[in-house]
Amino acid sequence: MTVNLDKAYWLGLLVSVVLPVLVGLVTTRVTHAGWKAVLLLALSTANGFVVEYAAPGPGYDVGTAAVLALVAFATGVLSHFGFWKPVGVAGRAQDSFVKAA
Repeated sequence: MTVNLDKAYWLGLLVSVVLPVLVGLVTTRVTHAGWKAVLLLALSTANGFVVEYAAPGPGYDVGTAAVLALVAFATGVLSHFGFWKPVGVAGRAQDSFVKAA
């Protein structure tokens, strides 16, 4: 069994891991978690459809783009709770644009 993925898919996966930090940069600590999840879902959906558009191949497949969007969202949630939040990057991202009182 061999895995042969194009560069676009690998780049999309890397973007999926970084998306929670981007959500943290554009939201604050008081932003409702539901809104953060919706924003992450929207960015993941855009990531999935852009990756499918950028991937070389015979045509554009909406089904593959939808699966890529779900994978991007799951990867983003898992990387947030499994990596970014425990090491403190999520909190620092949300505090990056907050001015000290």
